[in-house]
Amino acid sequence: MSEDLYGIEKALKNLGIKGENSGTSTGNNWLPAKGAWLKSSSPADGNEIAQVASTTEEQYESVIAAAQGAFIKWRQVPAPKRGEVIRQIGEALREKKADLGKLVSYEMGKSYQEGLGEVQEMIDICDFAVGLSRQLHGLTMHSERPNHRMYEQYHPLGIVGIISAFNFPVAVWSWNTMLAWVCGDVCVWKPSEKVPLCSIACQNIVARVFAENNVPEGVSCLVNGDYKIGELLSHDHRIPLVSATGSTRMGKKVGAAVGARLGRALLELGGNNAIIISETADLDVAITGALFGAVGTCGQRCTSTRRLIIHESIYGEIKEKLTNAYKQLRIGNPLNEKNHVGPLIDTDAVKMYMDALQKIKDEGGSILTEAGVLEGKEYESGCYVKPVIAEVENSMNIVQTETFAPILYIMKYSNIEDAIAMQNNVAQGLSSAIMTMNIRESELFLSQAGSDCGIANVNIGTSGAEIGGAFGGEKETGGGRESGSDAWKVYMRRQTNTINYGRELPLAQGIKFDL
Repeated sequence: MSEDLYGIEKALKNLGIKGENSGTSTGNNWLPAKGAWLKSSSPADGNEIAQVASTTEEQYESVIAAAQGAFIKWRQVPAPKRGEVIRQIGEALREKKADLGKLVSYEMGKSYQEGLGEVQEMIDICDFAVGLSRQLHGLTMHSERPNHRMYEQYHPLGIVGIISAFNFPVAVWSWNTMLAWVCGDVCVWKPSEKVPLCSIACQNIVARVFAENNVPEGVSCLVNGDYKIGELLSHDHRIPLVSATGSTRMGKKVGAAVGARLGRALLELGGNNAIIISETADLDVAITGALFGAVGTCGQRCTSTRRLIIHESIYGEIKEKLTNAYKQLRIGNPLNEKNHVGPLIDTDAVKMYMDALQKIKDEGGSILTEAGVLEGKEYESGCYVKPVIAEVENSMNIVQTETFAPILYIMKYSNIEDAIAMQNNVAQGLSSAIMTMNIRESELFLSQAGSDCGIANVNIGTSGAEIGGAFGGEKETGGGRESGSDAWKVYMRRQTNTINYGRELPLAQGIKFDL
């Protein structure tokens, strides 16, 4: 960077990021750089930001050993005291919110406001976890035997492996770690190799808080690298739970590897999310929800709106309003708060976007807006593309596929039952929404005969999940649940306990021994 126009260099300094960084840590202990270097370049301007050393297999073994030792100590710390440490992490994130949000924006390419929003999600899950630290409850039930008490309780699992994706480089990690740490687990994080610097920054923030509270070395571990590091985590029998976020293709490999050793896999995979727009919808609300859902993060959210299923009576009006709205979108550097849309993550993503446009044409679809890659000095990274609206049929192969790009498919429906069937007729099942003022339609959409997704909304879009609710989806989305509600139970093992406080031992089925 010839000039620090948006304060990136200052943010990097404040977050403890250097030109060359070790990518392997057990907390405060950063292992020497030994593996291949990962270069982090910004899709905003194409400039290299810094480098991170990959974790070697030898270093991986050191990390797992540290995590195993830390778990024995950390699980003995009372949950409310673990919660107090998480509270302090939340405060540290508040202090670093602007810097970390800026790094997220610059390294990943989402707008600065979205970067700040992602850090706010981290703060929110810290707050949630603090309250949870005093509510890790079990159940009591009546025993059929006299003078017996029976109950259930939850214990920490051990090491939680976390594989995160590039599109949410910090938030999804925090959803897992904050709950796992409060539950008494330790974590080993393998971030996307496309955004390694965000992981360095998070580790630095957490390490300071952990050091101030004498948290055992190894509770927060970091390993960087390509898919081979992810394979080590997936096949490692010492890791009882692997949480993986990414493509369905990746998730199937992780699920198979973890399942083969009878471990647990928490999978948050692809989405092909739809909004049904009813003839009774508030069109201003519908257009706003569809627009943000489709172009937010340049279409690179697992909850991005991919499909609009529009009632035939208002189809023409919605199409006109949307195409006019797309003409007003400002595309450019994500750190410039005047811009609505930033870049795709890299040129490979641009190629997928271009391939999808060709497939739309090949299958008989019609592209309604200007499409293609933007050129010029402001777009010299080659990662800026024009958001697209395409008129299609839901049955087209390309519509059935999740393309991680700002491509919105629109189609007609005639009755609500058909619309719900179209919504459900894809392999993915993450997020869904209906825009309607008809209570019968909204209740049908939320019923067992309605949306088959893990998230179903009324009069809001498919993006923007809140921390308080469990996040996840069905079918090829993986079936996992993270964040709020009782998702904490995923990170624990369940145990049933029976206590005999009498003087006799009644046996099951009336069996007796003459002793």
